[in-house]
Amino acid sequence: MMRFYKKCLCCEKELVGRTDKKFCDPQCKSTYQYRKSKEKPERFYNKVDNKLKLNRKIMKEYNKGGKVTVRANILTQEGFDPNFFTHYWKNKNGDVYFFVYEFGFLKKEEHNIEKYILIKWQPYMEKAMTNIKSS
Repeated sequence: MMRFYKKCLCCEKELVGRTDKKFCDPQCKSTYQYRKSKEKPERFYNKVDNKLKLNRKIMKEYNKGGKVTVRANILTQEGFDPNFFTHYWKNKNGDVYFFVYEFGFLKKEEHNIEKYILIKWQPYMEKAMTNIKSS
């Protein structure tokens, strides 16, 4: 009986074992699938999700105390994009904070320098959200 030897789709080593085998080990299979997924264009959902995750990570990193002011250029250099947020909250002064999950930001300009005021979601904001929805 003649056997056809196949090669691993990832590393091209000769395969031994089952005739329908495509990879020499689980690591090669994972590497191959990762490469294939990178060749496909990123889906819109993934782009948005990745931006939201990055924004949240950056705000969490810079806002350790619950409220802080940070220069806008520092956050944007880290990859922060203010166009991606999950919801908003309006305070009594009419300022609109944009949130990425539990971390919020408000853009301000002080002495011709753009800054973001970073805050963390507080329980009292939930009531204000209810008022916004019903108005």
